[in-house]
Amino acid sequence: MTAPTLIWQKSTFSQEQGDCVELAVTAGGAVLIRESDEPGVVLSTTPSALACFLQSIKHGAAAV
Repeated sequence: MTAPTLIWQKSTFSQEQGDCVELAVTAGGAVLIRESDEPGVVLSTTPSALACFLQSIKHGAAAV
């Protein structure tokens, strides 16, 4: 059995040089996050945790 291929989506704010944040969703629903210049380093989170993090950033909340 082969592992499913992930489809990485680049940020709409990515630069022409390719420096960007990329996201992918696994078959199980986890959200994977990586930087294009370090594709081997991948963070995993849930959609709800990512949404909470992004809302915190938008509202200027301090990092926890």
